[in-house]
Amino acid sequence: MLLAAFEWYARRAAALGSDALAPPSAAARAFVAAALDGSLWQATAFTLGTAALGLLLGAVLGIGGGIVLGLSRRAADLGLLSIEVLRPVPSVALIPLAMLMFGFGVRMELAIVAFATFWPMLILVQAAVRQVDPRLLEVSRVLGLSRRDRAFKIVLPAIVPRLFVALRLGVAVALVVAVTVEIAANPNGMGYAMMIAQQSFDPALMLAWLGWIGIVGYAINAAMQRLQRRVARRMGASP
Repeated sequence: MLLAAFEWYARRAAALGSDALAPPSAAARAFVAAALDGSLWQATAFTLGTAALGLLLGAVLGIGGGIVLGLSRRAADLGLLSIEVLRPVPSVALIPLAMLMFGFGVRMELAIVAFATFWPMLILVQAAVRQVDPRLLEVSRVLGLSRRDRAFKIVLPAIVPRLFVALRLGVAVALVVAVTVEIAANPNGMGYAMMIAQQSFDPALMLAWLGWIGIVGYAINAAMQRLQRRVARRMGASP
């Protein structure tokens, strides 16, 4: 119903001489053309690859830091000021600095995505570790486990459900930031392709990219939900 209404409105606007909108049917044709010439898949692969690498880097650092801060009250107190000063900094505000350090391309976008995903991972993992049953940690001390073994054998298995919540948030942040960086500064990926379509006064192609980004985001979130349920079943949780 909404698509039909938008189709009618866009066609009416085009008949009145407006080139700011395109009907969904034109966007669908532009999508097919981009898929056939390969530009759709090339830009999608760049954005998803960079977002995945940035998320991986941010997750590794965030999970490691969150475990340390969650297990050590002293470390949490020492790092509190730095975290509260740096965490509110918008990731896109780092684009000029990242461009000076890395130039255009993968490394610049990777650094910004990693920065954006690091903070939610750090905060959520720290909170999850704080909620681990103290009796489990006491047993690990009685058994004489090292800090490394305590983290990998006790803490990580205990926080897996909450860890997936953090990962799902990180995936969404990574995709949004990657597309934003491409729109603002990086001449690669889906965000850049959408901006070029807008600058070329091609609203059909612009809407095609916008719709495709939404579909990709939905598919990634659905895949993470399915993976979370599968891991929960393996760990004995109810589906």
